[in-house]
Amino acid sequence: MKTIIDIAKAAGVAKSTVSRYLNGGPVSDETKEKIELVIKKYHYVPNTFAQSLKAKKTSIIGAIVPRLDSFATSQTLMGIDDELRIRQHQLLISNASQNLDREIEAIYELARQKISGLLLLAAQVTDRHLKAVKDCGIPVLLVGQRHTAIHSLIHDDFRAGHLMGRHVLEKGHRRIAYLGVTERDIAVGVRRKEGFNEALKEYPDCQVRYYESGFGMNEAVMAAEALLEEWKPTLIMCATDNIALGVMKAALVRRISIPSGLSVTGFGGYDITEITHPALTTVQFHYRQAGSLAAESIISLVNGETVDMITTSGCRLIERESVDNLQ
Repeated sequence: MKTIIDIAKAAGVAKSTVSRYLNGGPVSDETKEKIELVIKKYHYVPNTFAQSLKAKKTSIIGAIVPRLDSFATSQTLMGIDDELRIRQHQLLISNASQNLDREIEAIYELARQKISGLLLLAAQVTDRHLKAVKDCGIPVLLVGQRHTAIHSLIHDDFRAGHLMGRHVLEKGHRRIAYLGVTERDIAVGVRRKEGFNEALKEYPDCQVRYYESGFGMNEAVMAAEALLEEWKPTLIMCATDNIALGVMKAALVRRISIPSGLSVTGFGGYDITEITHPALTTVQFHYRQAGSLAAESIISLVNGETVDMITTSGCRLIERESVDNLQ
């Protein structure tokens, strides 16, 4: 029993009747009972994706992610998938591999596959994104970034930066290197740094230098090596946990002890940061809960319900062993 033709033959009805039944159309009780008996007997599982190609409205939600090898992305997707399953929706994922062209193409491609709504986990939002969203005419929710023209679910990156900044300053650190990422990524590259700078206003005696890294581990190691060659801060504040792990590796190669020789902090709350030695002080974002909320919001948008233009997911500081107390 692999197709609706098989089901139709076994039930003694027309293929169009089985198709109408599977798509929720009107079928007599007697015919409905015949079809259901055959489906139950042969354990037939309808191909939801194939059905969506003909349906006007589907139960499939698309998600475009910049990369798959990311703790934040995987946790968010798990939260999305859990909530969609509860609400009897399916998730269709497209990976852009941090390629802007692929990201734009994926918006059009998923729309052609008749998804009901789209979750866009983009690192940046360009005019091309906005045009694609307008062209496709389906409900879209940004996850992790914000834009005034699109419904957005964001993490509180400004508060995270302020929490961490205040924490390390209260520990007595005054020679600080901030190792960030490109400012094209507003959430990670701008808002976290702005929160840190806000905390600095209360401590005018600080020496702070700003550096930039890529998101990958190897890029972070190279950025940290160049930084430590140029300057000797007491603390490096890293824009992500992944970058922080790269800094810790670079420090290990140089035989710099953490935290007595160099303190390190991150953002994200990745599971691995709890088992590193020393364990990493970080700000935890609730990625899985945010994913669940994103799924709930996109279904509401698909159903024409009111959703706030900006929804903010919280964060919390986790103090561990990677920050020395200089007071």
